[in-house]
Amino acid sequence: MSDAYIALADGRVVEARGRVPGRTRGELVFTTAYTGYEESLTDPSYEEQVLTFSYPLIGNYGVREERLESDRVHPRAAVAREFTDDVVEWLAEEDVPAIDHIDTRDLVTSIREEGAMKCGIAVGDDVTPEDAREELAKCKGMSEHVDIGKQVSVDEPEHYTGGGVADVALVDCGAKGSIVSSLTERGADVHLLPYDTTVSEIESLDPDVLFISNGPGDPANFEQAATLVEEFVGEIPIAGICLGQQVVARALGGTTEKMAFGHRGVNQPVMDLETGQVVMTTQNHGYTVADPGDTLNVTQRNVNDDTAEGLANEDLDVITRQYHPEANPGPHDTLGFFDEVLGMVGHGGDKQRKAVADD
Repeated sequence: MSDAYIALADGRVVEARGRVPGRTRGELVFTTAYTGYEESLTDPSYEEQVLTFSYPLIGNYGVREERLESDRVHPRAAVAREFTDDVVEWLAEEDVPAIDHIDTRDLVTSIREEGAMKCGIAVGDDVTPEDAREELAKCKGMSEHVDIGKQVSVDEPEHYTGGGVADVALVDCGAKGSIVSSLTERGADVHLLPYDTTVSEIESLDPDVLFISNGPGDPANFEQAATLVEEFVGEIPIAGICLGQQVVARALGGTTEKMAFGHRGVNQPVMDLETGQVVMTTQNHGYTVADPGDTLNVTQRNVNDDTAEGLANEDLDVITRQYHPEANPGPHDTLGFFDEVLGMVGHGGDKQRKAVADD
């Protein structure tokens, strides 16, 4: 055990127990999930953030590799009321600072009232509050991480075989592994592509679906992914999840904005505006679609704050979700989204529909 300090942007320095040593900084956010800590910690959407768990005990069912969503832990540090030794050992192997024995209720309340904030962290035998303040002074805002896509994307294309039902070009802006498996389990072949994939590279693949993944940070920093949407809308079906929804909206005339503290957890209620059905969803995002523009229609909204959770244009074969339909460990109320995406294949998009979008 060692000392630990968190320097917050509101001026406070909070003392805690250090479980894994190190110094770092990032945007302090929280998740309300009480299961799925392995999935959360390996979700690329947490890149450049410090993840606080509001549930008091993290690690009570161990750590298993098959539950991980990527090949590494993405938050810069992890904070909880109490971590089990299993999680501490895992975070130590990943060289990710960990802090517990802290009043996470107070931290979460601060984030709820003041918004997600910059923080600096220092953990170790000889650290001081000033060490944490020095880290805070070096902390960037999320929108300042202009190359964050490069940090979480594959460097080279990867191919996953599912059965040949459809070819999906999945642009990896920080994709969770379960997005790939949700598609391959339905018979689709998936081409996992770098976040900065070019128009010509998509043309050479000639996919049945262009899919923009989830990912971290400000959607305004994923300009190349937006260019792909602009180029291929009306030619091939387009889908997006989380950051992908935001990128698609921006590409088609919409706007996005940063939320105060975001949606992060497994219990966000979403209403389908056509059926009136409410489902529980898993979410992890700090930005949202403020205005979908004239091309896209809002099909689903968050029950708590009315933010856009689903967008679509049936004529152009565009469908997106702000939440994670592939949620692991759950809930799985919305897995049918992937059936809807693959159901767009064969609709016969053509250049005339692209002309409609351009108008």
